[in-house]
Amino acid sequence: MSLALRQVVTPVPAETGRTLLIGAGWETAAETMTVRNPFTGDVLGEAACAGVEHAERAVASAVLGAELMRDLSTGARSRILHAAAAALEADAARFAAAITAETGKPVRSATREVARAVNTLRLSAEEAVRLAGETIAFDSFPGGETRSGHYVHEPLGVIVAITPFNDPLNLICHKVGPALAVGNAVVLKPAEQAPLVAVMLAKLLLAAGLPEGALNLLTGRGCDFGDALTGHEDVAMVSFTGGAGVGQAICRSAGMKRVAMELGGNGPVIVMDDADIDTAAQACASGAFGAAGQNCIGVQRIYVHESVHDAFRDAMVAATNALTVGDPTDPATDIGPMIDLQQAERILTWTREAVAQGATLLTGGERVGALVRPTLLADVPEAAKVSCEEAFGPVVSLFRFSDVDEAIDAANRAEYAIHAAIFTGSLRHARHAARRLRVAGVMINDSTDYRLDAMPFGGAGRGNMGREGVRFAVREMSQTKVVCFHDA
Repeated sequence: MSLALRQVVTPVPAETGRTLLIGAGWETAAETMTVRNPFTGDVLGEAACAGVEHAERAVASAVLGAELMRDLSTGARSRILHAAAAALEADAARFAAAITAETGKPVRSATREVARAVNTLRLSAEEAVRLAGETIAFDSFPGGETRSGHYVHEPLGVIVAITPFNDPLNLICHKVGPALAVGNAVVLKPAEQAPLVAVMLAKLLLAAGLPEGALNLLTGRGCDFGDALTGHEDVAMVSFTGGAGVGQAICRSAGMKRVAMELGGNGPVIVMDDADIDTAAQACASGAFGAAGQNCIGVQRIYVHESVHDAFRDAMVAATNALTVGDPTDPATDIGPMIDLQQAERILTWTREAVAQGATLLTGGERVGALVRPTLLADVPEAAKVSCEEAFGPVVSLFRFSDVDEAIDAANRAEYAIHAAIFTGSLRHARHAARRLRVAGVMINDSTDYRLDAMPFGGAGRGNMGREGVRFAVREMSQTKVVCFHDA
């Protein structure tokens, strides 16, 4: 496994700083920020830094856009989203190259992300014409015999969508697609580290036929205008994916409006004594280190039955060392850089702290630039940051257990949880773990990082609210209205 830096850059068309979409026009701002390739450091473009005034105008534009979206038929919304999906599929190579350049995600993974984003938009297009209500049996209770009616789903109005860098395309589609399917308008705030992919998607959606104001885009630093955006009285809902600290700040500023949040996780895996060890090790290595570990559902803690611990440890070390770390534009690369040098150094600091507290370094623990060699630790104290906090980087900890309930209890100790996994040949063990693990999803004989874009997705720990997954997000972003006819 080589950590050599090969200076290969996939060009992304540089933006002039006109990255703010407010109404029908693209704008710049008095201040811009430079977007760089995390692998090479090369400049990819400039992004405008929005301020409070831009946030206020974007919401005002979205208010008008929401009225236009509400008036669109479900068929028209569906056709726009289908057209966007088709255009994205046709332009997949350019979008994948942009994701790789902007985030350092290996091109194979970036290509998969584009394919998933196409699917997310198609699912959204399908849900646009499925959002139907039902009739209500008013005569089921005395006094309702002369009444009949139904309920329908209606849009909320203006949705603020705030997205992270690790899936800069598909996570936007998971918020924007369902919001538009329902008939809402969106103000999108993409991650500071990856705004250019969002600009590309916005242009594609406009070309697909979105009405003016239906999508507004604000790039820049959230600390400059976030409170003005999320706290605006004309915003009906805030949908956020990111860290707990920012999530708390959003809740304080948002006030009495609908909020959906996914605040990260600390993915636990249980490997039973009857598991297929090689399969489990390969799946855990892939689930832990893909996207350089910058994955909210990635594998972080692995609890291994004591009778197979050493065999799994050796298989896991081998699977980890077989991963190719380097140039993300090379199709052979498994692991690219972390998003920046600061995050890479943080992971190494956490690793060193764990070792100082008694952990054993089995492999990894090195970096070159923002490239961090996948790191595997054993004998990790529970109080170490790599164990009890979301690492969001390529480091995994191994633990022994003798009883499955002991492992489940340990897995449940994390404050934030999304997915857990168990590898076992026993249906009884699988069902038992599925019942007792306090998470939003349990993967059986699979890594925690598996996600189907149609399934419900979200967190189970403190602060997590709402669900994504297109059909479920559509319900979050709509409200029911009852229509009752009195026949007397």
